[in-house]
Amino acid sequence: MTDTQPRPARDTADFWFDPACPWAWMTSRWMVEVQQVREVDVRWHVMSLSVLNEGRDLPEEYRELMDDSWAAVRVLTAAQELYGAEHLKPLYDAMGTRRHPGGRKDTAAIIRESLDEAGLPASLAAYADTDEFDEQLRASHAEAIALVGDEVGTPVVAVNGAAFFGPVMTPAPKGEDAGRLWDGFVLVTGVPGFYELKRTRTKGPVFD
Repeated sequence: MTDTQPRPARDTADFWFDPACPWAWMTSRWMVEVQQVREVDVRWHVMSLSVLNEGRDLPEEYRELMDDSWAAVRVLTAAQELYGAEHLKPLYDAMGTRRHPGGRKDTAAIIRESLDEAGLPASLAAYADTDEFDEQLRASHAEAIALVGDEVGTPVVAVNGAAFFGPVMTPAPKGEDAGRLWDGFVLVTGVPGFYELKRTRTKGPVFD
């Protein structure tokens, strides 16, 4: 019999997201459901598809998305640095609800409205166009990439220190279905040699 470390009574998850990514949004909604049915604390972090794809040859439409995505991650990072990490998740919720199930792409308006909804100063919107906190943004992004490598995207989820890209799903399961998927995810993160499960996506994100 091999020696194994006992699983902690309460799991800790670290969740890295780019607010522009619909798949990260889907996984984040699953994570919210998990917290209702399992004992887990979640720490939310920003990562950036724009940083991830720097220097890569991208299709024109994807390159435009990368250019646009800087604004939201910069505002999120500024909010965290100036007002505290507890504001990151509410601001992400407000932005993501408008962009993903809301189907909107007017980033400047989304940022303004989301800051208001999250109870944050409107002046934070100015950070969309500055690199003042890019060092902190890149450091947060690098923390995720150090755990999973640079051949992945967003989201990155770590459980008790072990991380994977994903899980990627549509639609996000709810209730006990969300809890069972979490149980499986925790199980595979506990296997040191486990690297990948994947199949071709045949559906786009289903926002419900």
